[in-house]
Amino acid sequence: MDYDLAIIGAGMAGASLAAEVGTNRRVLLLEAEDMPGYHTTGRSAAFWEECYGGPAIVPLSRASEAHLREGGYLTTRGALYIGRSEDAPKLDAFEARFTDSGARFERLAEGAAHEYVPTLRSEWREAIWQPHCADIDVAALHQSYLKSARAAGVEMVTRARIEALDREGEGWLLRTADGREWRARSIANAAGAWADGIAELAGARALGIQPLQRTMLQLAAQPALPRGGPLTLDISGRFYFKPESAGSMWFSPHDETPVPPADVAPEELAVAQALDRFGEVFDARVEKVERTWAGLRSFAPDRLPVFGWDARVPGFFWFAGQGGFGIQTAPAAARLGAQLLLDAPRDAMTEGLDEQSFSPARFG
Repeated sequence: MDYDLAIIGAGMAGASLAAEVGTNRRVLLLEAEDMPGYHTTGRSAAFWEECYGGPAIVPLSRASEAHLREGGYLTTRGALYIGRSEDAPKLDAFEARFTDSGARFERLAEGAAHEYVPTLRSEWREAIWQPHCADIDVAALHQSYLKSARAAGVEMVTRARIEALDREGEGWLLRTADGREWRARSIANAAGAWADGIAELAGARALGIQPLQRTMLQLAAQPALPRGGPLTLDISGRFYFKPESAGSMWFSPHDETPVPPADVAPEELAVAQALDRFGEVFDARVEKVERTWAGLRSFAPDRLPVFGWDARVPGFFWFAGQGGFGIQTAPAAARLGAQLLLDAPRDAMTEGLDEQSFSPARFG
């Protein structure tokens, strides 16, 4: 075999896994696009928020925190979950849901949210505060993993869209449409939105990993939000926003539109929804929509990531389904994925993680 492992996909998932495995195996990292991270990693809203993804994801996020902070990839911002008076039961439910998760937060006094976001309309009076939420320098983290992978001897090939995966003895023959071929003992499927398609090429059963489109707007508004203000999320899941620079903010209608895996662009309806929801939230006006973009977030049916060997196809490893929390959990996820691949013992970062809840075997 030319390689011990071929990783398909060089976004955050594939790059981090390559960096973890590269020192122990001959690794090939294949990327379909001209550059890694084009579709999802490069379009992230770029925050570390420990409740994002639900209680089952909190351990992965918390296990990743030290690596992210010590590496200088986080800039603390803080986060607010907000609601109107009628939403108080939803904030109560949030507290109950996350109380034993290890996440750190506190319920604020009624009306205290306006101290953090002065231009909120008066009805947004309920809030939960998370002091440890931070921005992630996604590009720096991704490039660090790619650099580590190269230093470990990983070979990366771009413009390598895989068209066929065939069993060859105890390994695999990987082929592109332009006729290039590689042989590897095992395959790691880190293809994000394309993960189910890669699985089917290998003869594995698709798990129902669905790409969901998320829209983001950069708005100039007056009065402007304080620079460095908190990431703010609707407790009902209808929007989130954060100040990005002087006079500008990022605002998302928190849309989740099922789409086929592809390069995506903002839909007019989603942009209109965002502007409408802005009006519901702020006692302010939009002066300009400075730019819009969209990205993909890919989830398994239970919205948990999929890490582990396929139950039916030997030599096929799943590392997919990380949804919107894949970047903030990348350090612990990659470490756990490498340990599962190499049959290595857990370490201080991964001990206590429930690997069975992430295994593809849970789908039967």
